[in-house]
Amino acid sequence: MPFVKIWIHAVWTTKNRIPFFHQEIRQEVFKHIHQNALEKGIYMDIVNGYSEHVHCLFRLKNDQAISKVLQLIKGELSFWINRQKLMKSKFQWQDEYFAVSVSESQVDTVRNYIRNQEDHHKKKSFKEEYDEFIQKYGFQVLKDKCIE
Repeated sequence: MPFVKIWIHAVWTTKNRIPFFHQEIRQEVFKHIHQNALEKGIYMDIVNGYSEHVHCLFRLKNDQAISKVLQLIKGELSFWINRQKLMKSKFQWQDEYFAVSVSESQVDTVRNYIRNQEDHHKKKSFKEEYDEFIQKYGFQVLKDKCIE
């Protein structure tokens, strides 16, 4: 039996960064992401975000790929949001996402960062946060292809 413990911090945005996740529905949506992930065998540690984006910290199993995990989460959530009529118009995600591995020693730091998104975004816009991620993780070459 393989023993695998790979933590992933993933971020994705609404289509065109439209701020759909208003205070009233934000926690309902994030709770649904968490429950749906667990139902699909995805160990989702924490989910949070702000009006136009989602952060999550999850652990990959030996037979899971980041792309498949995010496809399952994002696809089902779009369907659920539209079926629940939580938005006036059709809800969609941006195709791209940001994902990086997290060392075991940094899991608590990332967890706290995700938990405190609302306070974080009182001081910094998502655009500023995005630009910092791009620089911090060396994605400059890919910037035009990332989640802008």
